[in-house]
Amino acid sequence: MSKVVTRYAPSPTGFQHIGGIRTALFAYLYAQKEGGDFILRIEDTDKSREVAGAIEHTKEALHWLGIEWKYGPDKPGPWTHTSCLQSDRLDLYKEYAQILIDKGLAYADPYTKEELEVFREKAKAEKRPFLFRKHRPETVETWDGTKPLRFKVPEIKRYHWEDAVRGKLEAGEEMLDDIIIIKADGYPTYNFAHIVDDKEMGVTHIMRGEEFIASTPKFLSLYDALDIPYPVFVTMPPIMAADGKKKLGKRDGAKDILEYKTDGYLPEAMVNFLALIGWNPGTDQEIFSMTELIEAFTVDKIQKSGGAFNEEKLRWMNKEYLQTVELASFATYITNALPASITSLPNYSEEVVLRLTPTIRERVHNANEINEAAQAGEYDFAFITPTVPTELIKWKKDEHAKDALPRLIKAAELLQDADFTAPETIKTALWEYAEEVGKGDLLWPLRVSITGMERSPDPFMCAFIIGKEETILRINSAIKTLGAD
Repeated sequence: MSKVVTRYAPSPTGFQHIGGIRTALFAYLYAQKEGGDFILRIEDTDKSREVAGAIEHTKEALHWLGIEWKYGPDKPGPWTHTSCLQSDRLDLYKEYAQILIDKGLAYADPYTKEELEVFREKAKAEKRPFLFRKHRPETVETWDGTKPLRFKVPEIKRYHWEDAVRGKLEAGEEMLDDIIIIKADGYPTYNFAHIVDDKEMGVTHIMRGEEFIASTPKFLSLYDALDIPYPVFVTMPPIMAADGKKKLGKRDGAKDILEYKTDGYLPEAMVNFLALIGWNPGTDQEIFSMTELIEAFTVDKIQKSGGAFNEEKLRWMNKEYLQTVELASFATYITNALPASITSLPNYSEEVVLRLTPTIRERVHNANEINEAAQAGEYDFAFITPTVPTELIKWKKDEHAKDALPRLIKAAELLQDADFTAPETIKTALWEYAEEVGKGDLLWPLRVSITGMERSPDPFMCAFIIGKEETILRINSAIKTLGAD
Protein backbone atom coordinates (compact mmCIF):
# COMPACT_ATOMS: atom_id res chain seq x y z
CA MET A 1 0.00 0.00 0.00
CA SER A 2 1.22 3.52 -0.77
CA LYS A 3 2.06 5.97 2.00
CA VAL A 4 -1.02 7.16 3.87
CA VAL A 5 -1.98 10.73 2.98
CA THR A 6 -4.94 12.46 4.58
CA ARG A 7 -6.24 15.98 4.26
CA TYR A 8 -8.49 18.55 5.84
CA ALA A 9 -10.01 20.75 3.16
CA PRO A 10 -12.24 23.50 4.54
CA SER A 11 -13.78 26.31 2.53
CA PRO A 12 -12.91 29.79 3.83
CA THR A 13 -16.58 30.70 4.09
CA GLY A 14 -16.69 30.95 7.87
CA PHE A 15 -14.82 30.11 11.01
CA GLN A 16 -13.97 26.66 12.34
CA HIS A 17 -16.47 24.76 14.43
CA ILE A 18 -16.41 21.52 16.39
CA GLY A 19 -17.40 19.20 13.53
CA GLY A 20 -14.76 20.36 11.09
CA ILE A 21 -12.00 20.41 13.67
CA ARG A 22 -12.89 16.87 14.81
CA THR A 23 -12.51 15.73 11.17
CA ALA A 24 -9.13 17.48 10.94
CA LEU A 25 -8.02 15.83 14.18
CA PHE A 26 -8.98 12.32 13.04
CA ALA A 27 -7.26 12.83 9.69
CA TYR A 28 -4.13 14.10 11.48
CA LEU A 29 -4.08 11.27 14.02
CA TYR A 30 -4.37 8.61 11.35
CA ALA A 31 -1.64 10.11 9.18
CA GLN A 32 0.67 10.35 12.19
CA LYS A 33 -0.15 6.81 13.30
CA GLU A 34 0.70 5.42 9.86
CA GLY A 35 3.81 7.56 9.31
CA GLY A 36 2.06 9.44 6.52
CA ASP A 37 1.34 13.05 5.57
CA PHE A 38 -1.45 15.36 6.64
CA ILE A 39 -2.39 18.15 4.23
CA LEU A 40 -4.29 21.35 4.91
CA ARG A 41 -5.97 22.31 1.64
CA ILE A 42 -8.12 25.41 1.27
CA GLU A 43 -11.05 24.97 -1.10
CA ASP A 44 -11.56 28.63 -2.02
CA THR A 45 -13.53 28.29 -5.24
CA ASP A 46 -16.68 30.12 -4.11
CA LYS A 47 -15.37 33.68 -3.97
CA SER A 48 -18.81 35.19 -3.37
CA ARG A 49 -19.05 33.45 0.02
CA GLU A 50 -15.45 33.83 1.15
CA VAL A 51 -15.00 35.40 4.59
CA ALA A 52 -12.01 37.66 5.19
CA GLY A 53 -9.61 36.15 7.72
CA ALA A 54 -11.09 32.64 7.51
CA ILE A 55 -7.85 31.02 6.27
CA GLU A 56 -5.77 32.57 9.05
CA HIS A 57 -8.45 31.57 11.53
CA THR A 58 -8.24 27.96 10.37
CA LYS A 59 -4.47 27.95 10.66
CA GLU A 60 -4.61 29.51 14.13
CA ALA A 61 -7.20 26.98 15.33
CA LEU A 62 -5.17 23.99 14.14
CA HIS A 63 -1.91 25.43 15.49
CA TRP A 64 -3.58 25.99 18.87
CA LEU A 65 -4.59 22.34 19.03
CA GLY A 66 -1.19 21.07 17.92
CA ILE A 67 -2.49 19.78 14.57
CA GLU A 68 0.39 20.51 12.19
CA TRP A 69 0.32 19.98 8.43
CA LYS A 70 3.06 18.70 6.14
CA TYR A 71 1.74 20.81 3.26
CA GLY A 72 -0.69 23.70 3.43
CA PRO A 73 -1.44 27.27 2.37
CA ASP A 74 1.91 28.32 3.81
CA LYS A 75 3.83 25.14 2.85
CA PRO A 76 3.83 24.34 -0.91
CA GLY A 77 3.74 20.68 -1.83
CA PRO A 78 6.06 18.64 -4.07
CA TRP A 79 3.45 18.33 -6.84
CA THR A 80 3.48 19.98 -10.26
CA HIS A 81 0.89 22.46 -9.01
CA THR A 82 2.42 23.17 -5.61
CA SER A 83 -0.16 25.41 -3.97
CA CYS A 84 -2.69 24.13 -1.44
CA LEU A 85 -5.09 26.93 -2.39
CA GLN A 86 -7.53 25.80 -5.04
CA SER A 87 -7.69 29.29 -6.49
CA ASP A 88 -4.01 28.87 -7.44
CA ARG A 89 -4.69 25.59 -9.25
CA LEU A 90 -7.21 26.64 -11.92
CA ASP A 91 -5.00 25.51 -14.82
CA LEU A 92 -4.92 22.00 -13.31
CA TYR A 93 -8.71 21.71 -13.28
CA LYS A 94 -8.86 22.84 -16.91
CA GLU A 95 -6.37 20.11 -17.83
CA TYR A 96 -8.59 17.46 -16.24
CA ALA A 97 -11.69 19.04 -17.74
CA GLN A 98 -10.06 18.73 -21.17
CA ILE A 99 -9.53 15.02 -20.56
CA LEU A 100 -13.28 14.64 -20.10
CA ILE A 101 -14.03 16.83 -23.12
CA ASP A 102 -11.71 14.72 -25.27
CA LYS A 103 -13.54 11.59 -24.10
CA GLY A 104 -16.89 13.14 -24.96
CA LEU A 105 -17.76 13.22 -21.26
CA ALA A 106 -18.08 16.97 -20.73
CA TYR A 107 -19.96 19.66 -22.60
CA ALA A 108 -20.79 23.36 -22.41
CA ASP A 109 -24.14 24.06 -20.77
CA PRO A 110 -26.18 25.88 -23.45
CA TYR A 111 -29.10 26.91 -21.26
CA THR A 112 -29.83 30.21 -19.59
CA LYS A 113 -30.94 30.42 -15.95
CA GLU A 114 -34.45 31.13 -17.14
CA GLU A 115 -34.54 28.03 -19.32
CA LEU A 116 -33.28 25.87 -16.48
CA GLU A 117 -35.97 27.28 -14.21
CA VAL A 118 -38.63 26.21 -16.72
CA PHE A 119 -37.25 22.65 -16.67
CA ARG A 120 -37.29 22.61 -12.87
CA GLU A 121 -40.83 23.92 -12.64
CA LYS A 122 -42.05 21.30 -15.08
CA ALA A 123 -40.40 18.52 -13.07
CA LYS A 124 -41.96 19.93 -9.91
CA ALA A 125 -45.41 20.02 -11.54
CA GLU A 126 -44.99 16.40 -12.65
CA LYS A 127 -43.84 15.46 -9.13
CA ARG A 128 -40.51 14.05 -10.23
CA PRO A 129 -36.94 15.06 -9.35
CA PHE A 130 -35.25 17.43 -11.73
CA LEU A 131 -32.36 15.75 -13.57
CA PHE A 132 -30.29 17.80 -15.97
CA ARG A 133 -29.30 14.70 -17.90
CA LYS A 134 -32.88 14.47 -19.10
CA HIS A 135 -32.27 17.74 -20.97
CA ARG A 136 -28.90 17.09 -22.58
CA PRO A 137 -28.55 19.13 -25.77
CA GLU A 138 -28.37 17.12 -28.98
CA THR A 139 -25.50 19.20 -30.25
CA VAL A 140 -22.93 21.09 -28.20
CA GLU A 141 -20.69 24.01 -28.96
CA THR A 142 -16.99 24.11 -28.19
CA TRP A 143 -16.45 25.07 -24.58
CA ASP A 144 -14.65 28.41 -24.40
CA GLY A 145 -14.93 28.96 -20.65
CA THR A 146 -17.75 31.50 -20.81
CA LYS A 147 -20.43 28.95 -19.95
CA PRO A 148 -20.55 26.27 -17.27
CA LEU A 149 -18.97 22.96 -18.18
CA ARG A 150 -21.01 19.90 -17.31
CA PHE A 151 -19.90 16.34 -16.77
CA LYS A 152 -21.77 13.85 -18.95
CA VAL A 153 -22.50 10.82 -16.82
CA PRO A 154 -21.22 7.94 -18.97
CA GLU A 155 -23.31 5.20 -17.36
CA ILE A 156 -26.50 5.30 -15.34
CA LYS A 157 -26.22 2.47 -12.86
CA ARG A 158 -26.43 1.56 -9.20
CA TYR A 159 -23.15 2.15 -7.39
CA HIS A 160 -21.80 -0.02 -4.60
CA TRP A 161 -18.81 1.01 -2.52
CA GLU A 162 -17.04 0.23 0.71
CA ASP A 163 -16.78 2.70 3.57
CA ALA A 164 -14.18 2.07 6.27
CA VAL A 165 -16.71 2.96 8.98
CA ARG A 166 -20.15 2.24 7.50
CA GLY A 167 -19.21 -0.88 5.57
CA LYS A 168 -20.98 -1.66 2.28
CA LEU A 169 -23.02 1.24 0.90
CA GLU A 170 -25.00 1.70 -2.29
CA ALA A 171 -27.12 4.25 -4.12
CA GLY A 172 -29.08 4.18 -7.31
CA GLU A 173 -29.48 5.98 -10.59
CA GLU A 174 -31.44 8.84 -9.09
CA MET A 175 -28.21 10.17 -7.55
CA LEU A 176 -26.43 10.50 -10.90
CA ASP A 177 -26.70 13.63 -12.98
CA ASP A 178 -24.80 15.85 -15.39
CA ILE A 179 -23.28 18.09 -12.74
CA ILE A 180 -21.37 21.32 -13.33
CA ILE A 181 -17.63 20.78 -12.95
CA ILE A 182 -16.33 24.19 -14.07
CA LYS A 183 -18.45 27.30 -13.43
CA ALA A 184 -18.80 30.22 -15.83
CA ASP A 185 -16.40 32.24 -13.65
CA GLY A 186 -13.63 29.71 -14.36
CA TYR A 187 -13.64 28.15 -10.90
CA PRO A 188 -14.27 24.42 -10.43
CA THR A 189 -17.06 23.05 -8.26
CA TYR A 190 -16.33 21.04 -5.14
CA ASN A 191 -17.62 17.88 -6.84
CA PHE A 192 -14.84 18.08 -9.41
CA ALA A 193 -11.97 19.93 -7.75
CA HIS A 194 -11.61 17.73 -4.69
CA ILE A 195 -11.30 14.61 -6.86
CA VAL A 196 -8.59 16.20 -8.98
CA ASP A 197 -6.72 17.54 -5.97
CA ASP A 198 -6.89 14.29 -4.02
CA LYS A 199 -5.49 12.43 -7.01
CA GLU A 200 -2.67 14.93 -7.62
CA MET A 201 -1.77 15.14 -3.92
CA GLY A 202 -1.80 11.37 -3.45
CA VAL A 203 -4.57 11.39 -0.86
CA THR A 204 -5.32 7.82 0.20
CA HIS A 205 -7.99 8.31 2.87
CA ILE A 206 -10.85 10.82 2.76
CA MET A 207 -12.47 11.62 6.10
CA ARG A 208 -15.68 13.64 5.90
CA GLY A 209 -19.21 13.88 7.26
CA GLU A 210 -22.13 11.62 6.53
CA GLU A 211 -23.81 14.37 4.48
CA PHE A 212 -21.49 13.41 1.62
CA ILE A 213 -22.75 9.82 1.40
CA ALA A 214 -25.61 10.81 -0.90
CA SER A 215 -23.20 12.51 -3.30
CA THR A 216 -20.73 9.63 -3.44
CA PRO A 217 -22.20 8.07 -6.65
CA LYS A 218 -21.51 11.36 -8.46
CA PHE A 219 -17.93 11.23 -7.21
CA LEU A 220 -17.50 7.58 -8.18
CA SER A 221 -18.76 8.30 -11.69
CA LEU A 222 -16.12 11.03 -12.03
CA TYR A 223 -13.38 8.75 -10.62
CA ASP A 224 -14.31 6.16 -13.24
CA ALA A 225 -14.44 8.69 -16.09
CA LEU A 226 -10.96 9.96 -15.17
CA ASP A 227 -9.56 6.46 -14.53
CA ILE A 228 -8.70 7.42 -10.95
CA PRO A 229 -8.64 4.60 -8.36
CA TYR A 230 -11.02 5.14 -5.45
CA PRO A 231 -9.47 6.35 -2.19
CA VAL A 232 -10.56 4.89 1.15
CA PHE A 233 -13.78 6.58 2.26
CA VAL A 234 -14.02 7.19 6.01
CA THR A 235 -17.36 8.62 7.08
CA MET A 236 -17.29 10.58 10.33
CA PRO A 237 -20.13 9.96 12.79
CA PRO A 238 -22.25 13.04 13.40
CA ILE A 239 -21.69 15.13 16.52
CA MET A 240 -24.95 15.22 18.43
CA ALA A 241 -26.32 17.67 20.98
CA ALA A 242 -25.94 16.64 24.63
CA ASP A 243 -29.34 14.87 24.63
CA GLY A 244 -28.23 12.70 21.70
CA LYS A 245 -31.47 13.38 19.80
CA LYS A 246 -30.32 15.84 17.15
CA LYS A 247 -27.15 17.03 15.47
CA LEU A 248 -25.23 19.69 17.31
CA GLY A 249 -26.26 23.18 16.24
CA LYS A 250 -25.22 26.69 17.23
CA ARG A 251 -27.88 26.74 19.93
CA ASP A 252 -26.37 23.60 21.46
CA GLY A 253 -22.78 24.84 21.66
CA ALA A 254 -21.45 24.59 18.11
CA LYS A 255 -19.46 27.77 18.43
CA ASP A 256 -16.24 28.97 16.86
CA ILE A 257 -13.46 26.67 18.11
CA LEU A 258 -11.28 29.61 19.15
CA GLU A 259 -14.00 30.77 21.52
CA TYR A 260 -13.03 27.80 23.65
CA LYS A 261 -9.48 29.14 23.71
CA THR A 262 -10.81 32.52 24.85
CA ASP A 263 -12.88 30.74 27.51
CA GLY A 264 -9.70 29.25 28.92
CA TYR A 265 -9.92 25.68 27.71
CA LEU A 266 -6.50 24.10 27.30
CA PRO A 267 -5.67 22.74 23.83
CA GLU A 268 -4.72 19.38 25.31
CA ALA A 269 -8.14 19.08 26.93
CA MET A 270 -9.96 20.09 23.75
CA VAL A 271 -8.02 17.57 21.64
CA ASN A 272 -8.68 14.83 24.18
CA PHE A 273 -12.38 15.72 24.32
CA LEU A 274 -12.86 15.86 20.54
CA ALA A 275 -11.02 12.58 19.98
CA LEU A 276 -13.55 10.75 22.15
CA ILE A 277 -16.58 12.04 20.25
CA GLY A 278 -17.28 9.19 17.87
CA TRP A 279 -14.09 7.22 18.51
CA ASN A 280 -13.72 4.58 21.18
CA PRO A 281 -10.27 3.33 22.17
CA GLY A 282 -11.77 0.10 23.48
CA THR A 283 -10.55 0.73 27.03
CA ASP A 284 -11.69 2.69 30.08
CA GLN A 285 -8.94 5.28 29.58
CA GLU A 286 -10.32 8.81 29.23
CA ILE A 287 -7.29 11.07 29.56
CA PHE A 288 -4.95 10.91 26.54
CA SER A 289 -1.98 13.00 25.49
CA MET A 290 -1.61 13.68 21.78
CA THR A 291 1.14 11.05 21.65
CA GLU A 292 -1.13 8.49 23.29
CA LEU A 293 -3.96 9.33 20.90
CA ILE A 294 -1.69 8.80 17.91
CA GLU A 295 -0.56 5.44 19.28
CA ALA A 296 -4.11 4.29 20.02
CA PHE A 297 -5.93 5.68 16.99
CA THR A 298 -7.27 3.29 14.36
CA VAL A 299 -9.99 3.82 11.78
CA ASP A 300 -11.82 0.65 12.76
CA LYS A 301 -12.58 2.17 16.18
CA ILE A 302 -14.44 5.11 14.69
CA GLN A 303 -18.11 4.65 15.59
CA LYS A 304 -20.98 4.52 13.14
CA SER A 305 -23.42 6.21 15.48
CA GLY A 306 -23.17 9.83 16.53
CA GLY A 307 -21.30 10.97 19.59
CA ALA A 308 -22.76 13.55 21.96
CA PHE A 309 -21.17 16.92 22.57
CA ASN A 310 -21.28 17.01 26.37
CA GLU A 311 -19.96 20.35 27.57
CA GLU A 312 -20.02 19.16 31.18
CA LYS A 313 -17.53 16.46 30.23
CA LEU A 314 -15.38 19.05 28.48
CA ARG A 315 -15.43 21.17 31.64
CA TRP A 316 -14.47 18.14 33.74
CA MET A 317 -11.69 17.22 31.35
CA ASN A 318 -10.32 20.75 31.30
CA LYS A 319 -10.22 20.77 35.09
CA GLU A 320 -8.29 17.50 35.03
CA TYR A 321 -5.70 19.09 32.77
CA LEU A 322 -5.59 22.29 34.81
CA GLN A 323 -4.55 20.23 37.83
CA THR A 324 -1.36 19.26 35.99
CA VAL A 325 -0.31 22.84 35.19
CA GLU A 326 2.61 24.14 37.28
CA LEU A 327 1.58 26.60 39.98
CA ALA A 328 3.39 29.56 38.43
CA SER A 329 1.87 28.85 35.02
CA PHE A 330 -1.57 28.52 36.55
CA ALA A 331 -1.08 31.86 38.29
CA THR A 332 -0.45 33.38 34.85
CA TYR A 333 -3.60 31.64 33.59
CA ILE A 334 -5.54 33.27 36.44
CA THR A 335 -4.00 36.68 35.83
CA ASN A 336 -5.03 36.57 32.17
CA ALA A 337 -8.60 35.75 33.21
CA LEU A 338 -8.99 38.44 35.86
CA PRO A 339 -10.95 41.57 34.91
CA ALA A 340 -9.52 45.07 35.28
CA SER A 341 -11.77 45.58 38.30
CA ILE A 342 -9.50 43.14 40.16
CA THR A 343 -6.09 43.98 38.74
CA SER A 344 -6.64 47.65 39.64
CA LEU A 345 -7.35 46.97 43.34
CA PRO A 346 -4.90 48.45 45.90
CA ASN A 347 -3.32 45.22 47.15
CA TYR A 348 -3.16 43.48 43.75
CA SER A 349 0.17 41.80 43.04
CA GLU A 350 1.46 38.73 41.25
CA GLU A 351 2.64 37.39 44.60
CA VAL A 352 -0.89 37.49 46.04
CA VAL A 353 -2.26 35.84 42.88
CA LEU A 354 0.30 33.05 43.28
CA ARG A 355 -0.84 32.43 46.89
CA LEU A 356 -4.47 32.53 45.78
CA THR A 357 -3.84 30.02 42.99
CA PRO A 358 -4.39 26.71 44.86
CA THR A 359 -7.77 27.93 46.14
CA ILE A 360 -8.94 28.91 42.67
CA ARG A 361 -7.57 25.83 40.97
CA GLU A 362 -9.52 23.39 43.12
CA ARG A 363 -12.81 25.10 42.24
CA VAL A 364 -12.77 26.17 38.59
CA HIS A 365 -13.04 24.40 35.24
CA ASN A 366 -12.01 27.21 32.90
CA ALA A 367 -10.97 30.86 32.72
CA ASN A 368 -14.56 32.02 32.26
CA GLU A 369 -15.41 30.76 35.72
CA ILE A 370 -12.44 32.67 37.16
CA ASN A 371 -13.61 35.85 35.49
CA GLU A 372 -17.21 35.36 36.63
CA ALA A 373 -16.16 34.62 40.21
CA ALA A 374 -13.90 37.68 40.23
CA GLN A 375 -16.69 39.91 38.97
CA ALA A 376 -18.96 38.47 41.66
CA GLY A 377 -16.44 39.64 44.25
CA GLU A 378 -15.25 36.21 45.39
CA TYR A 379 -11.58 37.23 45.28
CA ASP A 380 -11.91 40.81 46.53
CA PHE A 381 -10.71 39.87 50.02
CA ALA A 382 -7.26 39.04 48.61
CA PHE A 383 -6.70 42.47 47.09
CA ILE A 384 -8.58 45.01 49.20
CA THR A 385 -9.05 45.52 52.96
CA PRO A 386 -12.76 44.92 53.58
CA THR A 387 -15.18 46.92 55.65
CA VAL A 388 -16.66 44.32 57.98
CA PRO A 389 -20.23 44.74 59.25
CA THR A 390 -20.19 43.96 62.98
CA GLU A 391 -23.40 41.92 62.76
CA LEU A 392 -21.65 39.55 60.33
CA ILE A 393 -18.99 38.72 62.90
CA LYS A 394 -21.57 37.35 65.33
CA TRP A 395 -21.23 33.59 65.75
CA LYS A 396 -24.50 31.65 66.04
CA LYS A 397 -23.77 30.68 69.67
CA ASP A 398 -23.01 34.25 70.72
CA GLU A 399 -25.61 36.65 72.05
CA HIS A 400 -23.81 39.68 70.64
CA ALA A 401 -21.08 40.29 68.06
CA LYS A 402 -18.92 41.73 70.86
CA ASP A 403 -18.74 38.27 72.41
CA ALA A 404 -16.09 37.46 69.79
CA LEU A 405 -13.76 40.23 71.04
CA PRO A 406 -11.62 38.16 73.44
CA ARG A 407 -11.27 35.38 70.91
CA LEU A 408 -10.11 37.77 68.16
CA ILE A 409 -7.68 39.49 70.55
CA LYS A 410 -6.16 36.12 71.45
CA ALA A 411 -5.97 35.12 67.77
CA ALA A 412 -4.11 38.33 66.89
CA GLU A 413 -1.70 37.65 69.74
CA LEU A 414 -1.04 34.07 68.62
CA LEU A 415 -0.51 35.12 65.02
CA GLN A 416 2.18 37.65 65.91
CA ASP A 417 4.74 34.86 66.19
CA ALA A 418 3.12 32.46 63.72
CA ASP A 419 4.86 31.02 60.67
CA PHE A 420 3.00 32.27 57.55
CA THR A 421 4.84 30.17 54.99
CA ALA A 422 1.80 27.90 54.48
CA PRO A 423 -1.85 27.63 55.56
CA GLU A 424 -0.90 24.60 57.65
CA THR A 425 1.62 26.53 59.77
CA ILE A 426 -0.97 29.24 60.44
CA LYS A 427 -3.44 26.56 61.47
CA THR A 428 -0.87 25.09 63.84
CA ALA A 429 -0.54 28.45 65.60
CA LEU A 430 -4.29 28.67 66.26
CA TRP A 431 -5.61 25.15 66.44
CA GLU A 432 -5.02 24.39 70.12
CA TYR A 433 -6.84 27.57 71.08
CA ALA A 434 -9.64 26.86 68.61
CA GLU A 435 -10.22 23.45 70.21
CA GLU A 436 -10.21 25.06 73.63
CA VAL A 437 -12.89 27.68 72.90
CA GLY A 438 -14.73 25.82 70.16
CA LYS A 439 -13.68 25.69 66.54
CA GLY A 440 -16.63 27.62 65.15
CA ASP A 441 -16.43 30.17 67.99
CA LEU A 442 -12.97 31.19 66.79
CA LEU A 443 -12.91 30.38 63.10
CA TRP A 444 -16.16 32.14 62.10
CA PRO A 445 -15.34 35.61 63.50
CA LEU A 446 -11.73 35.20 62.41
CA ARG A 447 -12.66 34.41 58.80
CA VAL A 448 -15.22 37.21 58.62
CA SER A 449 -12.72 39.69 60.08
CA ILE A 450 -10.18 38.75 57.43
CA THR A 451 -12.48 38.59 54.42
CA GLY A 452 -15.64 40.53 55.24
CA MET A 453 -17.54 37.70 53.57
CA GLU A 454 -19.99 35.02 54.68
CA ARG A 455 -18.47 32.55 52.25
CA SER A 456 -14.78 32.21 51.51
CA PRO A 457 -11.93 29.73 51.83
CA ASP A 458 -11.01 28.72 55.39
CA PRO A 459 -9.36 31.42 57.55
CA PHE A 460 -5.93 29.76 57.46
CA MET A 461 -5.85 29.86 53.66
CA CYS A 462 -7.19 33.42 53.63
CA ALA A 463 -4.53 34.53 56.09
CA PHE A 464 -1.82 32.87 54.01
CA ILE A 465 -3.08 34.60 50.86
CA ILE A 466 -3.05 38.14 52.29
CA GLY A 467 0.05 37.69 54.47
CA LYS A 468 0.83 38.23 58.17
CA GLU A 469 0.87 42.01 58.24
CA GLU A 470 -2.44 42.41 56.42
CA THR A 471 -4.05 39.59 58.44
CA ILE A 472 -3.21 41.14 61.80
CA LEU A 473 -4.19 44.58 60.50
CA ARG A 474 -7.65 43.30 59.55
CA ILE A 475 -8.20 41.44 62.83
CA ASN A 476 -7.20 44.54 64.80
CA SER A 477 -9.55 46.62 62.66
CA ALA A 478 -12.42 44.26 63.55
CA ILE A 479 -11.39 44.39 67.22
CA LYS A 480 -11.44 48.17 67.12
CA THR A 481 -14.86 48.19 65.44
CA LEU A 482 -16.33 45.80 68.00
CA GLY A 483 -14.78 47.73 70.87
CA ALA A 484 -16.20 50.98 69.57
CA ASP A 485 -19.63 49.42 69.45
